[in-house]
Amino acid sequence: MKKRFVSLMVLLLCVLSLVGAEGTKEQSTQTMQGFGSSERPKYVFMFIGDGMSHVQINAAQVFNGNNTKGDIALSPLSFTQFPVLGLQTTYDATSFCPDSASTATSLSSGIKTHSGVLGMGVDKTTKAENIAEKLKSQKDWKIGIVSTVTLNHATPAAYYAHSPSRNNYYDIGLQLIGSGFDYFAGGSINKATDKGQASIYDLAKANGYTFVDTKEAIEALDANSGKVYAQSPRLQDGGSMPYSIDTDDRDVSLAGFVQKGIDVLDNEKGFFMMVESGKIDWACHANDAAAEISDILAFDDAVKVAIDFAQKHPNETLIVVTGDHETGGMTIGYASTGYNTAFEILKNQKLSYVAFDEIIKGMKSANANLSFDEVMELVTKDFGLVAPNANATDKALVLTEVEYARLQEAFHQSMLPSDKRTKDDVTALLYGGYDPLSVTVTHILNNKAGIGWTSYSHTGTPISVYAKGVGEQLFSGSYDNTDIFHKLRDIVGVN
Repeated sequence: MKKRFVSLMVLLLCVLSLVGAEGTKEQSTQTMQGFGSSERPKYVFMFIGDGMSHVQINAAQVFNGNNTKGDIALSPLSFTQFPVLGLQTTYDATSFCPDSASTATSLSSGIKTHSGVLGMGVDKTTKAENIAEKLKSQKDWKIGIVSTVTLNHATPAAYYAHSPSRNNYYDIGLQLIGSGFDYFAGGSINKATDKGQASIYDLAKANGYTFVDTKEAIEALDANSGKVYAQSPRLQDGGSMPYSIDTDDRDVSLAGFVQKGIDVLDNEKGFFMMVESGKIDWACHANDAAAEISDILAFDDAVKVAIDFAQKHPNETLIVVTGDHETGGMTIGYASTGYNTAFEILKNQKLSYVAFDEIIKGMKSANANLSFDEVMELVTKDFGLVAPNANATDKALVLTEVEYARLQEAFHQSMLPSDKRTKDDVTALLYGGYDPLSVTVTHILNNKAGIGWTSYSHTGTPISVYAKGVGEQLFSGSYDNTDIFHKLRDIVGVN
């Protein structure tokens, strides 16, 4: 009996070692064996926070948390409470600090490729069929693509387009129409016309898409609307939805677009909806923590809409939340604040750096002799920062002499024509190509709150993956970003 037990244990260990050597893709397939069709989800939500890693997520939890000494506590986001947590690597075929095109291609199609390439292999020729295309062709699911940025931008495009360059916007727009997908929503089409060719919008309408861009028309969408392109009533920053911090009652939120997506897509066969919060990335590029946190919270509200849907379809829904890469090298903790944070300071910021830039631009146009004192009044109004020795209710918002001097120099550089500004290694680190004034204001406010940044670009930080619903168990552990495609493919049962 003892020999038989030992023999069985040896055999078991051998089997386990073979399983471990097969790699994550094979593990996923093996796990799915015996996963009956009755257990497969009919409704899949894929949420992608562009540029969102652990720090961006935790910053939002700290922002809404309790900073009282002796009672420090986070305020969890909805998806950080999901039952399954995984970790994905993000490198692509050319860089450990990849871009959105290659990483979104890995997530959607399960392959590594060059930075800047969409839906194609490293040869920039071979097309990789993505999960949305597979679900449309093999299961006749309805497909929705939602993004806060332009709909032919890298991440949304990776779910319907194949291009050797993410910058081929017009061609990518043509592929958007050609996809036949059922619901596009959020931002506009970048470069919707090209060299006298027909507008993508006109072609979309000719191909059966209903185009709506008013709040009333968007809210009226339902299952009888057919194929839809729902564009944000207001656009900002090159055709994207406004930053959440800049929105008002005229706007449709990301959560609103997800709800309308459910209304349009819901059917007996099933649907897949990819939802991207693209301006998390843009805010992190600009090192604007308050704008980034506000968009994370709006992203979380959108996830809550999917959670509400899942509660009505508990045995038919899968929700996956992740990012494509990290942006900005964001940290919680800054040299001058030691072990302390004061995120409540960020609540003094009333608008994004983009909205602030627009106001300053208007002031420059109206007054060629705009003074620093006039601008400082606006800085106090919109960011809470006050000059040294000023009377302030919150002393933490008083600028030091060094910070004040930095702001004065940034104002001086900002008032110059862009081609006349100082361009050297120091100013590159200080301003990163953004308007010197706005980026300096947000840097100072961030640093006072206890937030630091290492870059204006992407980094190689791994990204967390959160899963809830049918097949959630497959997303536990550490794996490559390409494995997310393979896991989804196995769960939904497509080839």
